[in-house]
Order: sequence, then structure tokens, then C-alpha cells
Amino acid sequence: MTESTDSIVDEIRAGYAFEGPALEFGAAVSDGGTAHPDAVVRIPLSAMNRHGLVAGATGTGKTKTLQLMAEQLLAQGVPVFLADIKGDLSGMASPGQPNDKVAARTQDVGMTWTPTAYPVEFYSLGGQGKGIPVRAAVSTFGPTLLSKVLGLNATQESSLGLVFHYADARGYYLDTIADLRAVVQHLTSDEGKADLKELGGLSSATAGVILRELITFSDQGADAFFGLPEFDTSALLRSAADGRGLASVLELPAVQDRPQLFSTFLMWLLADLFHDLPEVGDVEKPKLVFFFDEAHLLFDDASKDFLDAIQQTVRLIRSKGVGVFFVTQSPKDVPGDVLAQLGNRVQHALRAFTPDDAAALKAAVKTYPKTAYDLEELLTTLGTGEAVVTVLSEKGAPTPVAWTRMRAPESLMAPSPDATVDAIVAASPLLAQYGTPVERDSALEMLDKASAERVLADQAAAEAAERATADAAAAEEAAKARAAAEKAAERERAAAEKAAAAEARRKANEPGVVEQVVQSSAFRSMLRSAGTVLGREITRSVFGTTRRR
Repeated sequence: MTESTDSIVDEIRAGYAFEGPALEFGAAVSDGGTAHPDAVVRIPLSAMNRHGLVAGATGTGKTKTLQLMAEQLLAQGVPVFLADIKGDLSGMASPGQPNDKVAARTQDVGMTWTPTAYPVEFYSLGGQGKGIPVRAAVSTFGPTLLSKVLGLNATQESSLGLVFHYADARGYYLDTIADLRAVVQHLTSDEGKADLKELGGLSSATAGVILRELITFSDQGADAFFGLPEFDTSALLRSAADGRGLASVLELPAVQDRPQLFSTFLMWLLADLFHDLPEVGDVEKPKLVFFFDEAHLLFDDASKDFLDAIQQTVRLIRSKGVGVFFVTQSPKDVPGDVLAQLGNRVQHALRAFTPDDAAALKAAVKTYPKTAYDLEELLTTLGTGEAVVTVLSEKGAPTPVAWTRMRAPESLMAPSPDATVDAIVAASPLLAQYGTPVERDSALEMLDKASAERVLADQAAAEAAERATADAAAAEEAAKARAAAEKAAERERAAAEKAAAAEARRKANEPGVVEQVVQSSAFRSMLRSAGTVLGREITRSVFGTTRRR
């Protein structure tokens, strides 16, 4: 160090002498590792909505720092939200257990320590684990956050946005992943090809990719996290009956194998709060402090649109009285645009085992105000439960960098017994509201109904067409029969007319009675005989002969 120990401690003592309510981190530590109980490192309560970063390698004490800050916020009536990745934070519901380490730390920093249990509400994602189920409708979760969970690229994310737009325009409720799958399946089916074409920017190939990712997502058990009743984030702003803030602890051990899901779900909670809360400007104490654990998972492989949404939410939610603390291993896990908005820093030990680690260490050092500490060395040698702290003062100026030995949390620094957690969950007034999933006719049912109606309509049309064909065939046969009957009648009429004409001709040609007599053989024979006699008489007369006597 380049300055005397007294000078460093004096600077810290003066820099952290706030007038208003504050949270105590612990005692400043000087060169040689000596703690100075009279140089208390604190953060103004009013600065807690200026956001912050708690960073450090695994096992350096980040979780205990969260617990320590949360306890003091609750004691001053500020609700907190904590994502409990490992299950340790459930211990806040139980009083701490005194031991030699706690006693030594308490004596070292010169602060009192009283075992205390705090008011806690336990939540779980979709009921996966102990706690009130937290669910979100797919429609309100939105395409940007869902694309992050599914690992979609920018083009696919844009296409998913078109699917949401289509569902909204058609009045299809997207409550569950199954609802979204039904809409995509409809768009890729023969019935939906026309709708898919109208969307323009959504190709059938991209729709197919989205559908495959949704199916994989469902196969991983993610369906449980989406649906109704949708959690109302205003429940996170409640206080306990004794006036203390209420700690909302989201239990996540059951979903540790789906890190992108729970990190993105936390972002949804924050975005929903931002959407619903009114503007309040600067406040004496925040309405809520939101601790975002394992924050690096939120930013890994995130699209530009997603990062822009995070940046905007973090920047603007401060004016709504909400403070956000990102918790991760290294400052480099947080994008620069977001990191620049985090006014409060609690940096536990960093490792420098690789060239990348060394580069990250140098980058972290450059983000701190000028200090007499050799931060590059200090950050690699901090002990467990120690941190380098700088926060914003009540006037908004950075405080001196302080090597701090953190005080011990007063609640249990281990998971609470299962019986304690179960009893708290069973007694929660939210259990009746959120404990049982609710189903309604959403996109899946609506499309199934439409499909069934189309099938019935197609069947009716087919039956009508069949009847029409049969009727047409019957009409054709009847027409043929009529034509044949008419032809037969015509033939009969012609035959009758022909017969009548023949009969008429026959009658016209038939001789009368006299003609018949004359033409008869007897009459002709008589005539011949008479002719012979008459001829002989005439001959005799002519030739002078006489009839023989």
C-alpha cells in the first residue's frame, strides 16, 4: 500500500459516515489484516435502488453477503426477493446457531449478533420443489425471453415474435408451451399454409426449428413452469404483520439442471414488476430489492434485443423504487452497458489461475475508484467473508474503496428444516390462489375445436356431395327412363299410325258387293256361259243359221 494504515482507515471512516438509515457490511480492514470496528463500512438505505454487483469466486461468501443484506433490509421494512440456487437461503426462516466462528467474527468487527428468524415466503417454479408455485402465461412471458430460454438465434427470435403476433391477432390464448406448439403446428400444416404465407417473415423451415425446440423444451419438463394462474408480482412487495419486510425466496434446487430457464424466469419477474409499478423517483428506502443470483446465466449467448431489454429494465426500474443486485463470479460476466448502471459493488475474492482470469482481474481493478489499496493483489488474497466494497453515498458520489470484514448473518447459515419450510408454505395465504393449476380454452383447445369443426364441415360437405352425386345419378337414370319411355311410346304411336294407315289403304282398296259379285268366279263362269250362248245366237243371226231344235 502507498499510504499509511491510519490514513486509509480515516478515509473509510469519513467516507461511510452517513446520516440516514444504512445497512452495515462490517468493519474496515487495514494493511496487515487488522479489522477496525470504529470504521464501519455501510451502504445508505436510499442507495439500495441504485443497483449493485456482488461478485466473487465460488466459496468466497457471496451467499452470506446476500443473506446479510437481506436481513437488514427486512429489519428496516424493505421486502426482498432472493433466488435460492443451492437451498441455503431457506435458513433465513430460522434463527442462527451460535458457534465459535460466529463469536470470533462478531468480536473482530465489534458488532452485536442476535439469533433471529425473519418472515419468509417460499416459492418454486411451477411447483417444482417446496413453495408456492410461480407460473407465467407464455403470452406474457413473451418471445424475447422465451427465445433466450430456447437458445434461438436472432432470426428465429424475430420469427417467434411473428408467431406471437399471429396468435394475438387471432385471439388464441398462449397460456402454455402446448398452446404455442399448437399454433406453430397449425402454421406448418396444410390448413395453416395460407396464414403462414400472410405472415411474410416466417418461413416454414424456421417454424419447423422453433417447433422442434419447443418439443425438446417440453420433454425437459418445462411445461410445468408455464400456465395459469399467473403469478402476480405485486405479492413480492408485501410486508409482514410486525412491520418487517417479507423475504420472497424462490427455491431453485429442483431446476438446477435448467439454468437458462430459471435465470430468464427471474428476468420475467423483474420485467413484470417494471411494467406494473408506478414511477416514484428517488425514495428514502426502496420498495423492493431484487437479488439476481447466478447472473452470468442471464447474459450467456443472449441476443442483442435481449441485452437491450435488460439494460432498459435495469436503467428505468430504479425510478420505480426497485433495486437490483446482480450476483455472479466475475464482473466480466455482466455486459458493460449493464455494469455501468450498478452503483454499488461488493467484490469478494477473484481467482487468477489462467490468462483469462488474470485479464478479468485487471479489468475488474480498472472499474474501481482510485484507492491506496493494491487491488490487483488484494482481490486474489481476500479471505472467506471478506470483500472490497464501494457504494454510492447519500449524495450519489462513490465512497472510498474499503477492504471489509463482513459481519455474520443472524439467521441460520444453512437450510431450514423441511418441517419449518413445509409449515410456512402450508400457512401461506397465497397457497389457495396459486396452489392448483387452472385450465381454460386457450390456443390448443381453440385450434382443436376449429379443427374438429373443419372435420365435421368436411364430412358434411362430403356427405352433401355424395347425396348430390346420388341425386344426380338418380335424376339421370329417371331422365333416361323417361326418354326410353317416350321413345317406346313414339314407336308405338308410329306403329299404330302405320297400322291405321295400312288399314285405311286396305279399306280404301276393298271392292263393293256388286264388284265382288262381278269379280267372283261364279259370276265370271255365268258370264262366260251366257256369252257363249249369246255369241252363238248372234252368229246364227249374222250367218243365217238357226238354233237347233
